[in-house]
Amino acid sequence: MSENTQTPDTSAPEKKPSLWQRLRRPSRYSLLTLLVVGFAVGIIFWGGFNTALEATNTEGFCISCHEMRDNVYVELKETVHYNNRSGVRAICSDCHVPRAWVPKMVRKIQASNEVWGKLTGTIDTREKFQAKRLQLARNEWARMKANNSLECRNCHTQERMKLEVQKPRSRKSHEMAVRDGNTCIDCHKGIAHHKPEGMTEEDEG
Repeated sequence: MSENTQTPDTSAPEKKPSLWQRLRRPSRYSLLTLLVVGFAVGIIFWGGFNTALEATNTEGFCISCHEMRDNVYVELKETVHYNNRSGVRAICSDCHVPRAWVPKMVRKIQASNEVWGKLTGTIDTREKFQAKRLQLARNEWARMKANNSLECRNCHTQERMKLEVQKPRSRKSHEMAVRDGNTCIDCHKGIAHHKPEGMTEEDEG
């Protein structure tokens, strides 16, 4: 037999590592790819989430339901928060949604109960709305009392009020509020919407 005769290679072909094996021992390039893709996906997700979140804060979204458009929105249009000499107008979210991210998310979670009310039609007529109005108002007053009228103080602060240029009655009321530790909603119920029927002395503050 010739010395140049080669012995055939009978060894099994080398197996490629499985996906699980590659995940357990990733290369530098796969880790970098994972980080870049994850970062890009995170930006897209956050952008979409924040866009959708802000869309729910628009006036158009709030009054897209006839329950709001035909009841409290009509009342808002009668107030100084809607038309005034300075041309500054508050929309629904200015008074009912905090600006800071964590309180805003808490409020959005709470609002899921309002979505359920919409789906079940608990206030889908004027009569139903009026029947539940006092309780709805009390819920909102309690929420604003608990957060020290946070939404009001986005625009109004007692520290920046010029009491000396206010009318005597307003000046006295604000001085008493500071002294007694009251918050805006204690005295300003009905500032943007009609007061509900059936309010008690405790409701009036």
